[in-house]
Amino acid sequence: MQYWLMKSEPDEFSIDDLAGSPKKTAHWDGCRNYQVRNMMRDQMKKGDLALFYHSNTKPPGIAGIMEIVREGYPDHTAFDPEDPHFDPKSDPDNPRWFMVDVRFVEKFPHYIPLAELKKQPQLADMRILQRGNRLSITPVSKKEWDRIVKMGRE
Repeated sequence: MQYWLMKSEPDEFSIDDLAGSPKKTAHWDGCRNYQVRNMMRDQMKKGDLALFYHSNTKPPGIAGIMEIVREGYPDHTAFDPEDPHFDPKSDPDNPRWFMVDVRFVEKFPHYIPLAELKKQPQLADMRILQRGNRLSITPVSKKEWDRIVKMGRE
């Protein structure tokens, strides 16, 4: 099993939106970065777990856990001219962008702000805390995962 951190702006799609989705499941679409695309297409597997990170909010932070329930498949929003994630260069016969399906697992009783993550020496190497990291999906080590889950459940 692998662990991930996946960012979403809560005014676009929050952990509460995921929890309120049919079967508590939704597709994770709209990622338009090749590194992220490759992770979703090639590395994320059914059963992997991800931290749901609320970005571009005050304060940004980790809200809970979700599970990957469908492995990478073409992101249909890239083909829809009416969708904000439309990419005219993406072709259904040779898709450029991929997405995964995620299911709500839990919302932490304790929201973990980014500032709190930065205070944890055990998380010093975490990708989200590295200067200049702007990827919307990053891998998380087992050690980092365990520490964050403990913080969120306290």
